Amino acid sequence: MSSDKQIRSKSMKSPWQLDFSRSGGGGSDFPSPPGYTAGQAADSHESNRQTDPNLRIKRSWDVALGPLKQVPMNLFIMYMSGNTISIFPIMMVIMLMVRPVKTMFSVKQTFKQFESGSGGIATNIIGQKFVFVLGNLANLALAMYKCHGMGLLPTHASDWLGFADPIQRAEFSIGGIGL
Repeated sequence: MSSDKQIRSKSMKSPWQLDFSRSGGGGSDFPSPPGYTAGQAADSHESNRQTDPNLRIKRSWDVALGPLKQVPMNLFIMYMSGNTISIFPIMMVIMLMVRPVKTMFSVKQTFKQFESGSGGIATNIIGQKFVFVLGNLANLALAMYKCHGMGLLPTHASDWLGFADPIQRAEFSIGGIGL
């Protein structure tokens, strides 16, 4: 009796039940949707994406504006870290100073993928590089401002007393007698 139930359950398949035992792609029973061509769609879309100069220029502007988009975030982080001389603000300021300097040394490497266009046509990205360097300089200026606020930059005359010549006395007085 139990074998009868198994045979009946295999023969009476629900229309909502899927059969995963087939090794085929599974899409052979159904027609393709309107407007779909199987082999051409993926290849042409990828090739258009690689060769479209507008997409390359847009992507290069996204990379160029990245440091400028970080300025508000860095402002907030510097505000929250405070002006005291402790390990956390010092660490944040050092990070804010080192990152832009390292990034400015790798500008050519960053924009290397955008310089050579498809088919040997080069894209002019001098403006993007300039904006990229300008954004990094803005972050560096923010780090310098934070150092000034913390009192780490020697901006007062009293900071340079170690390098000043001692004052030469014009006259000496001893016990009320002038010399």
